[in-house]
Amino acid sequence: MELNRFEHTISKDAVNSLPVENYSGEIVVVNNLQQLDKCLSELYNEKIVGIDTETRPNFKKGAAPNKVTLLQIATDRKAFLIRLNKTGMPDTLLHFLEDNSILKVGLSLKDDLHAIRIVSNIQDTSSLIDLQTVVKSFGIEEQSLQKIYAIVFGKKISKRQRLTNWEAPELTLLQQKYAALDAYACLKIYKELGSVK
Repeated sequence: MELNRFEHTISKDAVNSLPVENYSGEIVVVNNLQQLDKCLSELYNEKIVGIDTETRPNFKKGAAPNKVTLLQIATDRKAFLIRLNKTGMPDTLLHFLEDNSILKVGLSLKDDLHAIRIVSNIQDTSSLIDLQTVVKSFGIEEQSLQKIYAIVFGKKISKRQRLTNWEAPELTLLQQKYAALDAYACLKIYKELGSVK
């Protein structure tokens, strides 16, 4: 594959004309510390994962943003949806995020890190890779996950669930699939670009 095979930009209309991508891997919703320990024991076997966060939207003008509610961590086969509003940010999870032996790929990580720092004292972020920086070296000028994914894979990621209530007692199946896909898409894009010569 050639380095410059990707389009630089894509219009919203072009994205909307593409077939919709669906997440088909296993989804594990993590609601408590026991489930989190099991999740982390699996994740420590990975070399690279995709990550993302979700926060309950606040529609009141001038109101302070809500705390991060969900941390998604995806492998090639499975996505873990860690409900931080239920588990908090224990040291075990913080240590995983700071572990330099496992790369964590996300998009617009500055925003995610800001949200995570509100609920933790994360220090070492050297294992976090921001796709917005990576795609620039491939001539891709877009910054949104939806548009980058469309350019690289020719499919659309639906954003319909983005502004739903991530603090609901139970996440709907649509919320779960949306959250899983966002983290997995970051991993998939990074691996695809890594295969480009």
